[in-house]
Amino acid sequence: MRRIRIQDTLSGERLALEPREPPKVGIYACGPTVYGRVHVGNARPFVVFALLRRFLEREGYAPTLVVNVTDVNDKIYDAAREAGVPSEQLAREMTAAYVRDTDALGLGRPDHEPLASEAIEGIVGLISDLVERGHAYPAGGDVYFRVPSFPAYGKLSNRPLEEMQQGEDDDEAELKENAHDFALWKAHKEGEDTAWGSPWGKGRPGWHIECSAMAEALLGTDFEIHGGGSDLVFPHHENEIAQTEAAHDRPLARIWMHNGMVRFEGEKMAKSVGNIAQLHEALDQYGAQTLVMYFAGGHYHQPLAFSSDELDDARGAVATLRELVRRLDPEAAEPEGFDEHAERFWDHLADDFNTPAARGVLFEWVREANRRLDRGEKVGAGALRELLWALGLESLFEAEETADAEAKGMMAEREEAREARDFERADRLRDELAARGWQVRDTPEGPHLVRLG
Repeated sequence: MRRIRIQDTLSGERLALEPREPPKVGIYACGPTVYGRVHVGNARPFVVFALLRRFLEREGYAPTLVVNVTDVNDKIYDAAREAGVPSEQLAREMTAAYVRDTDALGLGRPDHEPLASEAIEGIVGLISDLVERGHAYPAGGDVYFRVPSFPAYGKLSNRPLEEMQQGEDDDEAELKENAHDFALWKAHKEGEDTAWGSPWGKGRPGWHIECSAMAEALLGTDFEIHGGGSDLVFPHHENEIAQTEAAHDRPLARIWMHNGMVRFEGEKMAKSVGNIAQLHEALDQYGAQTLVMYFAGGHYHQPLAFSSDELDDARGAVATLRELVRRLDPEAAEPEGFDEHAERFWDHLADDFNTPAARGVLFEWVREANRRLDRGEKVGAGALRELLWALGLESLFEAEETADAEAKGMMAEREEAREARDFERADRLRDELAARGWQVRDTPEGPHLVRLG
């Protein structure tokens, strides 16, 4: 079991992973707010923490990965109103779409995917504890966290208080004791079609308290890793820390691990900005293997450019690996001298989960294997299977099967729909193929069908 270190946003240092109850490791990563289809930026934390879980399993830990779904939020009400559908319906449909789109990455599901709408009892309980302890106060049917009651506020984002604006509605300002206080519970408003009962009247939870309650319910407090995008450091994660520590006098998590943003033409990819590449469209265009390779090519902590150059590089890397796999002899052993590559690969992952450095070592293995094959030697897969599994690319070893004529026809129809940008039809055909047991994979030779499972 290697000594694993991870960059901690709170301390600014690389901290050793020290489980509360070895070998268990709890990981909570903030998931999407489901008011629309998820984009490639939303997929980055999904990939990062799915792969981190794999690495921890390989090292002998017993990780539990929790990725929540925010299905109660102002943005959902606004999007549902614009679409002319009930907010619960929109949230349900977009949650199902999120699951389908991330399933297509081939990385499996988190261990738990709690919905905010199903955590109301725990949320109300946590707010009640904060009110009882003097850290929160009711006002006009709302409940607010009293920021001055928590002197450590700001320790995660490391900003002066005057620079920390919550970004909440102007109509809430007059209810607050302090401009920096933030909402834990929001009274039901006209035009909102869902509400829950509480000691303060009908309403719904604020965004930040949802994650504190869901994380605590599934992992307890003082769990090992809390993750998410760097755009969540303030106010979301800052507020989570304040809520949980004020309620329990214990930290929520030991390490705060933040991934950088995916950037599109110099700006972070975001629905609110409008510069997004939706995940299902990117999967159609590039394929799951290329996207996973693309994510592995950047250090999780740094921003990642979304560009044709980056994706073409990832597609070429996948093609190189696929060609090597075809050349390997399944009966042959791994040649001597390859163990050193594998050890360096794992060491890079142990050092702040450095997937680009690990990927570099992987391709040293590939180049050496190709040199030996070119000399006429027999080369077996050896450690390559495990290295590819760690990067979410084990599907490169899947046996290629020949699909039936009807499935091939459906794939051709899907390609036509994709070229016509009829993504609804393309999605429907993808789902029909999946129901028949096939997944479309893009290759340098064009799309082909791979048997699922």
